[in-house]
Amino acid sequence: MTVTRTELANHIEVAFTHGPASRDNLLAYAVSSHARPEIIAIIGGLPDKAYPGLRDLWHHLAHVPVGP
Repeated sequence: MTVTRTELANHIEVAFTHGPASRDNLLAYAVSSHARPEIIAIIGGLPDKAYPGLRDLWHHLAHVPVGP
């Protein structure tokens, strides 16, 4: 099953509730929300930096489709 940006957002959007989120924060939220291993792998491949918001991830995830 293909990972989509919609599915990624469902697992990590809450990470941005209190401001920017690091890759490690995103991974922690994904794991705590029981994300599939494929999602964990995609997030783990992001550059290690702070992301101001969810949309700031899409530049690095251009290969991930928006939805089904």
